[in-house]
Amino acid sequence: MNETLDITVTKTEQTRLTVTDFSQLPFGKVFSDHMFIAEYENGEWTNLQVLPYGPILMSPAISALHYGQAIFEGMKAYRLADGKVSVFRAEKNFERFNKSATRMAMPSIPEDIFMQGIAALIEIDNKWVPNQDGYSLYIRPVMFATDPYLGVKASDKYTFALLTTPTGPYYSKALKVKIETEYTRADEGGVGYAKTAGNYARSLYPFAEAQKEGFDQLIWTDAVSHEFIEEAGTANLIFVIDGKLVTPSVRSTVLDGVTRDTIIKLAKKAGIEVEERRVSVKEVIEGIENGRLTDAFAAGTAATVTPIGEIGYQGQVYKLTDPSTRTVSAGIAKTLNDIRYGLAPDEFGWNWIV
Repeated sequence: MNETLDITVTKTEQTRLTVTDFSQLPFGKVFSDHMFIAEYENGEWTNLQVLPYGPILMSPAISALHYGQAIFEGMKAYRLADGKVSVFRAEKNFERFNKSATRMAMPSIPEDIFMQGIAALIEIDNKWVPNQDGYSLYIRPVMFATDPYLGVKASDKYTFALLTTPTGPYYSKALKVKIETEYTRADEGGVGYAKTAGNYARSLYPFAEAQKEGFDQLIWTDAVSHEFIEEAGTANLIFVIDGKLVTPSVRSTVLDGVTRDTIIKLAKKAGIEVEERRVSVKEVIEGIENGRLTDAFAAGTAATVTPIGEIGYQGQVYKLTDPSTRTVSAGIAKTLNDIRYGLAPDEFGWNWIV
């Protein structure tokens, strides 16, 4: 990391810690006392500051609202067993954030601003990092265009912000998911590999329709034939077939998930064979029917490792093995959490102590 940046800190006059119930933390609804902000103008990032969390004044004409120049990331900080706070694999989120920025014609954020912004924010809001098992402080980096101009072009001005929210487990049960064969999350040559706001906006309607049918999430398929599986809702999708860890390969329509990458590395270290390739709907359904597919789970920063219990396809629901009997995903999830919480050696150097 480069030299220490000049970050202005303005503390809140009244903390919300005393009125926050840390046993009831719905995802993304309870925010910490402060946020980090940086502004981009005339080709440089300036006005770095930590300030009380709250509304930001902006023009109704800003480019982000009209043309969708907005990207984000998701990462977590954990309270280690020794009481210190660690951010998990922050460098991977930093790299992907700038990959998204490039695709959306936005400026890169310098590594020192990204990392020192996180460190400054966690330092002032250290007490917001939960210490319960399975809980963490979710960190949301976001960048959006702020040019108050209605012409269709890349903005000249941007705001980068860091928000934090303490959270418990994202899902509390095995998921019932539907294989989507009408709507698509992403198309070849599009922005599926970027974490841009529009990707999530286009998923909301089909997700709501699936919920009406009793499903918790969707399994997205390719936009051309709907024959190949890509992602699980807002997470990557991983199967265990014939004892092998099998996951759709990263491509322009599949997000290069940090948790996905972490699980692959842990599986290989544990001696489990891993296949990153195209996975067909036919292979999954037949695998459930003939017993070759013994495990399926969603993998993401929010979801972590969430078992899939049922898969709906063409009007039929297929039941998978009881999640309590699954050894591969359960073993990987335990290893991953032990590393995140400082209960096991961090052999890969993933924990960044802040």
